[in-house]
Amino acid sequence: MTRIGVSDARDHLSEVVDRARYTQERVVLTKRGREVGAIISIDDLKLLEMLEDQLDIKAARQALEESQGERISYDDIRKNLGL
Repeated sequence: MTRIGVSDARDHLSEVVDRARYTQERVVLTKRGREVGAIISIDDLKLLEMLEDQLDIKAARQALEESQGERISYDDIRKNLGL
Protein backbone atom coordinates (compact mmCIF):
# COMPACT_ATOMS: atom_id res chain seq x y z
CA MET A 1 0.00 0.00 0.00
CA THR A 2 1.35 3.36 -1.04
CA ARG A 3 1.12 6.51 1.05
CA ILE A 4 1.04 9.92 -0.59
CA GLY A 5 0.38 13.43 0.62
CA VAL A 6 -2.89 15.06 -0.37
CA SER A 7 -1.13 17.87 -2.24
CA ASP A 8 1.03 15.37 -4.17
CA ALA A 9 -2.08 13.33 -4.98
CA ARG A 10 -3.80 16.48 -6.26
CA ASP A 11 -0.84 17.22 -8.52
CA HIS A 12 -0.82 13.64 -9.88
CA LEU A 13 -4.47 12.67 -9.47
CA SER A 14 -4.82 10.99 -12.86
CA GLU A 15 -1.76 8.80 -12.20
CA VAL A 16 -2.93 7.88 -8.70
CA VAL A 17 -6.40 6.94 -9.96
CA ASP A 18 -4.91 4.88 -12.78
CA ARG A 19 -2.73 2.96 -10.31
CA ALA A 20 -5.80 2.10 -8.26
CA ARG A 21 -7.83 1.28 -11.34
CA TYR A 22 -5.39 -0.86 -13.30
CA THR A 23 -3.14 -2.41 -10.64
CA GLN A 24 -5.66 -2.57 -7.75
CA GLU A 25 -3.13 -0.59 -5.72
CA ARG A 26 -4.58 1.08 -2.64
CA VAL A 27 -3.26 4.58 -2.08
CA VAL A 28 -3.52 6.09 1.39
CA LEU A 29 -3.76 9.86 1.45
CA THR A 30 -1.94 11.69 4.22
CA LYS A 31 -2.08 15.22 5.51
CA ARG A 32 0.65 16.42 7.87
CA GLY A 33 1.69 12.80 8.33
CA ARG A 34 -1.78 11.57 9.35
CA GLU A 35 -3.82 9.17 7.25
CA VAL A 36 -6.97 10.98 6.10
CA GLY A 37 -8.39 8.97 3.21
CA ALA A 38 -7.71 6.48 0.49
CA ILE A 39 -8.09 5.95 -3.22
CA ILE A 40 -9.15 2.43 -4.12
CA SER A 41 -10.47 0.69 -7.21
CA ILE A 42 -14.19 0.53 -7.82
CA ASP A 43 -13.99 -3.26 -7.41
CA ASP A 44 -12.57 -2.80 -3.90
CA LEU A 45 -15.31 -0.30 -3.08
CA LYS A 46 -18.02 -2.70 -4.26
CA LEU A 47 -16.50 -5.46 -2.13
CA LEU A 48 -16.40 -3.19 0.94
CA GLU A 49 -20.03 -2.19 0.40
CA MET A 50 -21.09 -5.82 0.04
CA LEU A 51 -19.30 -6.75 3.27
CA GLU A 52 -20.87 -3.77 5.04
CA ASP A 53 -24.32 -4.86 3.84
CA GLN A 54 -23.72 -8.38 5.15
CA LEU A 55 -22.67 -7.01 8.55
CA ASP A 56 -25.81 -4.83 8.64
CA ILE A 57 -28.02 -7.82 7.85
CA LYS A 58 -26.33 -9.88 10.55
CA ALA A 59 -26.82 -7.09 13.11
CA ALA A 60 -30.47 -6.69 12.14
CA ARG A 61 -31.09 -10.42 12.53
CA GLN A 62 -29.43 -10.38 15.96
CA ALA A 63 -31.55 -7.41 17.01
CA LEU A 64 -34.72 -9.20 15.90
CA GLU A 65 -33.74 -12.33 17.85
CA GLU A 66 -33.00 -10.29 20.97
CA SER A 67 -36.32 -8.42 20.76
CA GLN A 68 -38.61 -11.46 20.65
CA GLY A 69 -41.73 -10.74 22.69
CA GLU A 70 -40.92 -7.03 23.04
CA ARG A 71 -42.34 -5.86 19.73
CA ILE A 72 -45.02 -3.22 19.39
CA SER A 73 -47.03 -2.95 16.19
CA TYR A 74 -46.90 0.18 14.09
CA ASP A 75 -50.60 0.79 14.68
CA ASP A 76 -50.14 0.55 18.47
CA ILE A 77 -47.29 3.05 18.36
CA ARG A 78 -49.41 5.49 16.35
CA LYS A 79 -52.29 5.02 18.78
CA ASN A 80 -50.04 5.56 21.82
CA LEU A 81 -48.66 8.74 20.27
CA GLY A 82 -52.14 9.99 19.35
CA LEU A 83 -51.44 9.96 15.63
